[in-house]
Amino acid sequence: MSQMYGNGLFLTEKTLDYLWIRQSVTMNNIANVDTPAFKSRYVTFEDELARRLEGASSANNEKQAVTDAIGRTGLNLHVTRTESSRLDGNNVDMDQEQVELVRTAYEYQAMVNSVSNDISRLRAAAKTF
Repeated sequence: MSQMYGNGLFLTEKTLDYLWIRQSVTMNNIANVDTPAFKSRYVTFEDELARRLEGASSANNEKQAVTDAIGRTGLNLHVTRTESSRLDGNNVDMDQEQVELVRTAYEYQAMVNSVSNDISRLRAAAKTF
């Protein structure tokens, strides 16, 4: 099925997966705001994805190389090691976590809208046949 839609839908699918995990990690940080010595975590994938896609653009079979690059891209889970201003050692910043949660929700909705628009265009094109 990915051959029919190209790499765009595969990239969107992977991005949605990553955004879902990012949102889960942020929710976990919020849930542990009162846990002593808890260190907040965050997820990144954009830099690795961009690096892999850049490397794939110079390959002989660029379409397959891009597909492979998207498939091999993974998440990077980081633990925030900044000092806490709290006596219990917890460094969760609720303002930052809420901003991250909203940002991720907007990005996720944008990706879902993109897929929906792509499928709507394909349906419209198929109706003409």
